[in-house]
Amino acid sequence: MKSDNSLASLILRVSLSGMMLTHGYGKFIRLISGETQFANPLGIGELPSLILAVFAEFVCSILLIVGYKTKWAAIPPAIVMMVATFIIHWEDPWRRKEFALLYLVGYIAIFLLGPGKYSLDWRLKKS
Repeated sequence: MKSDNSLASLILRVSLSGMMLTHGYGKFIRLISGETQFANPLGIGELPSLILAVFAEFVCSILLIVGYKTKWAAIPPAIVMMVATFIIHWEDPWRRKEFALLYLVGYIAIFLLGPGKYSLDWRLKKS
């Protein structure tokens, strides 16, 4: 018998993305207020780095909470968490890397689980 992981997907999407939204919101406010000083870990510039972080942490979090384009929306925050873990916090002690790794694993799980039936993706597919 195939199990339905829809409730697990909903809990993971909403909780993980709700927590990430708090990080993305601060960056979003900085961006719209014109304060664009930001880390440049990939060498693409502070403003592009900030815009990508806002997209991944704020916009994609909202998409994941409602379950819209779920698999695609899980990729940008996973990439940001890889950068946070393996570039920004590489030299830091384990406790600094751990949070980014936990988020990374969560986004990978969301990608693999998919949206589940408690999502906008599911509703649109049924229409």
